[in-house]
Amino acid sequence: MRIINWLLRRIFNLLCRIDKQKFETFPKTGPIILVGNHINFIEVPLLISHLDNPSITGLAKRETWDNPLFKFLFTCWGIIPIDRGLVDREAIKLSLDALRQGKILAISPEGTRSKDGSLKPGKPGVVALAIQSGAPLQPFGFYGHENFWQNLKHARRTDFYMTVGKPFRVNTELDFRSREARQEITDEIMYKIAECLPEKYRGCYRFNG
Repeated sequence: MRIINWLLRRIFNLLCRIDKQKFETFPKTGPIILVGNHINFIEVPLLISHLDNPSITGLAKRETWDNPLFKFLFTCWGIIPIDRGLVDREAIKLSLDALRQGKILAISPEGTRSKDGSLKPGKPGVVALAIQSGAPLQPFGFYGHENFWQNLKHARRTDFYMTVGKPFRVNTELDFRSREARQEITDEIMYKIAECLPEKYRGCYRFNG
């Protein structure tokens, strides 16, 4: 796996300008849940190859395994497939097991790519993982690479920016079985992610005032 990560780093460093020092601000051990935004396909392979940490896993839509390259990479990295739109109990169990083993679990609460970089409404699935595991959450934001394909077409390198926020814990006094409470906690998480992003990327989580 180290060789694959090394090769991917070389490729991404040719295609993108990356502030590599920012990777030092990510946690080295868990249990912790990384929560961030999702613009396009390059984030997961770029992040995991640069961190090069076997303690990291994450969740990705099951359809990703239909792509042979991503099937190979995600299987090697131990990424957990999840069926979107369902209560995927197997994915939840595997995620909780990973956190109990002291791993770092990366999740995009949006549940899909935004493509333009603007934050979409968060899905509440992360709430149950946070409360049941008791693990802290650490927000992060990626931005600047929404024009990756256009830049590649014109042989231009893409600026890839990232910001890592401070760990926090959700309000466990709320009854997450309540839809209103789940939404309140989800919005709390999404605003933490928004704090890691420039204003134009915050979408529906722009701050008032």
